[in-house]
Amino acid sequence: MALRPVGIADYLLGSAQGIGNFLALNRTEGVGARMSVEQILGTSIAYGAVTGAFSLLLMAVIYSRLGARIGGKATTPQVMHVLAYGGAPLVVSVALWVVIALLAGESAFVETPRADLEGFVVLLLYAQFACYVLLLLWSVVLQVMGLSEIQGFATRKALAVWVTGQIIGALTSVLLAVIIETLFPGALQRFIPQH
Repeated sequence: MALRPVGIADYLLGSAQGIGNFLALNRTEGVGARMSVEQILGTSIAYGAVTGAFSLLLMAVIYSRLGARIGGKATTPQVMHVLAYGGAPLVVSVALWVVIALLAGESAFVETPRADLEGFVVLLLYAQFACYVLLLLWSVVLQVMGLSEIQGFATRKALAVWVTGQIIGALTSVLLAVIIETLFPGALQRFIPQH
């Protein structure tokens, strides 16, 4: 698989990861207190799909460059496959988010469940978020193992590359956000949940 060219499946997996991350961001920002489930799901799908695919491409370039600098042998398409398929557990998290949102409504996207919620719903919300975190960790493990294999690195070295890439990716994202906000004031307000 690592030798195949990048295809639609890679971008779909990247988009699904972006959607899952947007849904989690909406939960941590408590967006359910001021938006409907339909609005949350709609904006997460629209913006998450685009940012997920873009992030997949950006991170593949970052990781392939980092790997090459320290003796890695993987190409950018190979790294993209690893990141896309290594993030597959987050696709399951998207399905969980949607099911919980349909069952719990806006309560699925608040930081702390309201006191008047049924005990079962509260338990469901905590269990769902715990599942998301476990799936995210599983995704990280798969990506580190994949980077180790395709780059020819020991697992520890691949983990160091993964962490370094995450830091560079975060800094790049902040820089892009500053540039976009400077060129188009207020443009990012649509993408970032407000308190």
